[in-house]
Amino acid sequence: MKARVKWVEGAMMVGESGSGHAVVMDGPPDFGGRNLGVRPMEMLLLGLGGCTQFDVLLILRKGRYEVTGCEVELEAERAESEPKVFTRIHIHYRVTGPKLTDKAVGRAVKLSAEKFCSASIMLGAMAEVTHDYEILNV
Repeated sequence: MKARVKWVEGAMMVGESGSGHAVVMDGPPDFGGRNLGVRPMEMLLLGLGGCTQFDVLLILRKGRYEVTGCEVELEAERAESEPKVFTRIHIHYRVTGPKLTDKAVGRAVKLSAEKFCSASIMLGAMAEVTHDYEILNV
């Protein structure tokens, strides 16, 4: 896997992934940015959310469950002094589907957290990562 980050101006950067996609990152004005993009640490949190959501959806679909919606909300705390690493991350899954069971969703979340989600396992080596979920049977 490869990526490239190119400085544009101030605190603005454009990140390009090896798969050919780009994203703008920027900082707040007090650090020379114009607040025109997501912060780099927010990108880590977004990556974690995307990684674990991908796993949960894949696991449920393999179990032949119909998933009509899935949201992952993440809340993180960072250390107060440098380096301001994540110290706590909470992941809340909101999964929607007509016949989802507590057992199936709980299993999918657990498998993602403990076996499949590289981002969760990597960040969990440094931060306390917790999970919960709710099921909307619509």
